[in-house]
Order: sequence, then C-alpha cells, then structure tokens
Amino acid sequence: MAAAAAAAADEAERARGRRAALSFAAIAVVLGLPLWWRTTETYRAALPYADIDGLGQLPFQLAVPVAVVFAPGAVPGDLPKALPFRDVQEMEISVNLRTSITSRYEMIYRSTTAQEEAALHVATAQEADAALRPLQDASLGALTMYVVPETSSLLPQGISVYVGKHRGALVRAGGGLAALRTRLRQLTQVMSFTASSIAAALSDRVPDGQLGPDARRHLKSSLGYEITFSLLNPDPKSHVVDWDIEDAVSRYVQPVLDKLSLVANFSVDSQILYYAVLGVTPRFDKESSSFLLSAHSLPHVINPVEARLGSSAASLYPVLNFLLYVPERSHSPLYIQDKDGAPVSTNAFHSPRWGGIMVYNVEAPASPQASLPLHVDVDMVRVMEVFLAQLRLLFGLSREELPPEFLLESPGSEGLADWELDRLLWAHTVENIATVSTTLTSLAQLLDKIGNIVIKDDVASEVYQAVASAQSAMARLAKGHLHSAFQASKEAVTSSERAFFDPSLLHLLYFPDDQKFAIYIPLFLPMAVPILLSLAKIVRETRQRKKEPTKMD
Repeated sequence: MAAAAAAAADEAERARGRRAALSFAAIAVVLGLPLWWRTTETYRAALPYADIDGLGQLPFQLAVPVAVVFAPGAVPGDLPKALPFRDVQEMEISVNLRTSITSRYEMIYRSTTAQEEAALHVATAQEADAALRPLQDASLGALTMYVVPETSSLLPQGISVYVGKHRGALVRAGGGLAALRTRLRQLTQVMSFTASSIAAALSDRVPDGQLGPDARRHLKSSLGYEITFSLLNPDPKSHVVDWDIEDAVSRYVQPVLDKLSLVANFSVDSQILYYAVLGVTPRFDKESSSFLLSAHSLPHVINPVEARLGSSAASLYPVLNFLLYVPERSHSPLYIQDKDGAPVSTNAFHSPRWGGIMVYNVEAPASPQASLPLHVDVDMVRVMEVFLAQLRLLFGLSREELPPEFLLESPGSEGLADWELDRLLWAHTVENIATVSTTLTSLAQLLDKIGNIVIKDDVASEVYQAVASAQSAMARLAKGHLHSAFQASKEAVTSSERAFFDPSLLHLLYFPDDQKFAIYIPLFLPMAVPILLSLAKIVRETRQRKKEPTKMD
C-alpha cells in the first residue's frame, strides 16, 4: 500500500509539472510573443501609394481664357456665327509616354462695349493699352485681344500685332478669319506659354534630345530666392569705389521684386570685397592697348570668386549673385569678348542658375602723376540695366524671336509685363506639380524599400496634404484659374518637402530586424530553455505511456 501511495503521489507531482510547463508555454506563446511583437514593431502610418503613383500619370490640361473683342469695322465677313459666341482650340504638347499636356484656349468672341470703343479712339497703341487696362479681366492668365480695323492708325505701319504691358493686345484685322486665327494662336502662345517653355518646366521628364539649348538654363522653381549684389575691388590702393547700392535697389530692383513677390519670397543683400580677383589672367592686346577676357575663359572666372562670396553656404534658397568688378590698375581697361572675338557691348556675362558679372572700367587719370587712390563713382543706372537684364534671363523671361509684324511694348520701370508674370506662373505651376510628384515618388520608394523606418501620423498627413494640393492645382489649371492653381502647387511643394525632410525618416535611427533579434535572443533564450526541455520531457513521457501495454485485471 505504501508503494502504491508513493507511486500515486509521484504521478500527481508529474502531472502538476506537466500542467505548469504547459501553462508557461501557453502564456509565452499566447501572451508573451504577441506582446513582444507589438511593443517592438515599427509604426507605419498608411500612405496613398496609388495616388502618388497616379500623380506622374495625370494628364495636364492648361486652360487659357481668351477674349477676342472686335472693334466696329473689324469683324471678318466669314465668321461661323453671329457675335457673341464661344470656341475652344486645343493643342497637344508631347513630353514623354507618361506625361501628356493639352493646352485649351477658351475663346470668347464678342463686340466692343461703349467704354472699350471710346478707349480705342486714342492716338497711339500705348495710350489705348493704358485706357483699356481697367476694362479687361484682371484675373491672372486671362488675355484680351482687341481686333481693330485694317486701316486703324493705332498700330504703326507694318505692325499687325501690338502686345502691351498688361494682359491685352491689339490685332489688325485683314485676311479673313483664317489669318486672324493664325495671329491669335501665335499671340496667345507668346502671352501664356509655348511647347518649349512647358518642356523646360518639365525638363526632368523630357529626354535630352528633345530639349532646346536653353531648357536647363533657367532657375528652378523655388519658394524663395536670395539676391546678393557684390562689389569686387581687387586694388583698393588705387581705387576708392563708391556705389549707392541701397538707392539703386530701391529705385530699380524693388519694383521688379514687388511684382515677382507672387512667384516667390525675395531677400536682397550687398557686400564689398577687397583684394578679390577673378582668378583668370587676362590677355593684353597691343592693338587696343587693353586687356581681354575671351569667352572660353569665362567659366573659370566664377569658381575663385564664388569662394570669396560665402553667401550660398548657409542659404536655404537659391542664391543669385550679381558682381560688379572694378579691375585693378595693372589690368585696366578690361573687356570681355564673345565667342566670335568681338567685344561685348555691356562688358558683362551671366552664368545660368548662378548670376552675372559686369566689368566696370575706370577712366585713366589725365595726368600720370595723379594721386592715388582714385575716387570712383559708379554709374548705377548703367549697372542696374545690365543686372536687371541678367535677372530676366535667369528667370527665363527673355523674349523669343517673333515675326517682324509683332511689336512688344517695353515693361518700363516694373521690369516685366503682366503677361510675362503670367507666363512665369504657368511654367512654375507645372514645374511645382512635377517636383511634388518626383519628391513623393522618391519618398514612397524609400519607405517601401526600408521597412523599419517609422512613418508618423504627421508625416503621413503632410503626404496626404501634398497629394491633395497637387491634384487641386491640376484641377484648377484645367479650369483656367492660374492664381489659385499656383498657390495650390506651392502648398504641395511645401508639404512634400516637409514630409521628405522630416527628421524621423532617418534610417540610422532604427534597428534592423536582425539586430533586434540579436538583442532579444540572449534575454529570451535562458527563459525559453527550461520551458522547451519540460515540453520535450512531456512529449517523451506521453509517447512512452502509449507504448506501455494496458494492465488488465
């Protein structure tokens, strides 16, 4: 009996051990592993991957509202309908297989109102342009074409199209409806966008062979720009240079920047650098008794000078450098030559996406015994004319070659016409949308490739906001709302850059999965070994009991 009791007690103890081992194993598997996995997993908020991929394939539709206003005596006899009526002209712009652009010119044909007719009864086209401005649609991107009789004296002899400073133009009638439509098509492209300007805005998507030579010379679209005017005086012992840069910026540059403030934020500063040389030794020409800088040596001028500027190192935005160089006395006068060896009339050159340099020669003193240093007063009017022309080139506002019957009015003190501002906004809006698509696509590919980067909710929110703003910009472009489309594209760029450059999206902040297991295995293995050994013992005992014959009474 004692032996039987001892065997029963031993069996009960084994049963408790088996239950304890199974309980620990169940707790580890059912609670421990899920809890560990949950507490160590990488949090990744959901992102709109399909919408991001779709941004690169959405078709661009650029709608331009155009009002064609006929003055009395200028209505063609072959109009298809009686005035007023609407017409839509479309044109496809080929970019690549994934991107298609359709330009839609929504034409409204009508007659002049009494006020417009009175405004056209002036002596010159300039006066008509000024008088018609309050009567036009002031919306950004909206154009108004006034068709005047063929015998009208508003346009000079030999001129068929006059483009004013605002968003209006005068077109001479004649040749029927077909000839008029040809002029209007050329005119709308001049005042809005062309295939080349849109291709330049989408230069990252266009094959190199399809781009023009100047496609990548313009400044990339940015939320802000910094402009630095620098006076380089390499020989302060010979020249004391005085330039009234503050007054010059206020009178000549600020009106242009005020108009461009819709495009981006601008900051302006200036500096004077002494003993700063160009880094290229000019060649002395005996015939002209002057020093020359050839065209092939100009690219080597910028790098040594840029090292002295020091403005782009701490800047968040692109820096536009405008340098006025007063050559030292030993290298005066100094002239710049073009590729053909002829002297450049402005004695200046510009570097795409960087800025420009102008050489300002100082007249030699009448007497060799003149005391040094010479006092030099810089003619800021001449200097600013050059710098403003270079600024236009940097923003792609150079006026294209036009037929001889086209006359473009000078923008005057404002530096650019209203339609030129619209032209810049069309290009920058398209470029912003393309930049957002590229940025978000790169971000999505990065996060998809590296699975252990945390995607926080605020990052996901910025991505969703960027996608929504880009889609909104494209929808507004299709409706011809240029201003709101550009603002939406800027919001999309801001959100996409915030998401892309968020500090939490740094791969080195997180452990890879193999390191995670390497850290936790030494902790879990000592606890798991007894449980595993107990489970193995239970399995052996269970198998052994099944093999033992059942005792029969």
